Amino acid sequence: MRANDILADDRNFGDFNGVTVRKGTVAAFLANAKVWSNPAAGAPERADAERDIVEAVPSLRALGLFEVLDVRDDALRALVGRH
Repeated sequence: MRANDILADDRNFGDFNGVTVRKGTVAAFLANAKVWSNPAAGAPERADAERDIVEAVPSLRALGLFEVLDVRDDALRALVGRH
């Protein structure tokens, strides 16, 4: 299966298990996880990344991401688990 089989190139949103998920949600989560986990990142950047991570968790759960992949970073796994 290819990405465009899941969400066509001309669509920016899809419905997954009753949740509207925007294209790019997984990539944004990964980018935010890198910032949030980076000890050299400033507090404002980490706070923004955390807010965006928490906001994405319902979409990522609807996609089934955490049924297939484990978050290896203990602190990030705990953050995701709380939401």
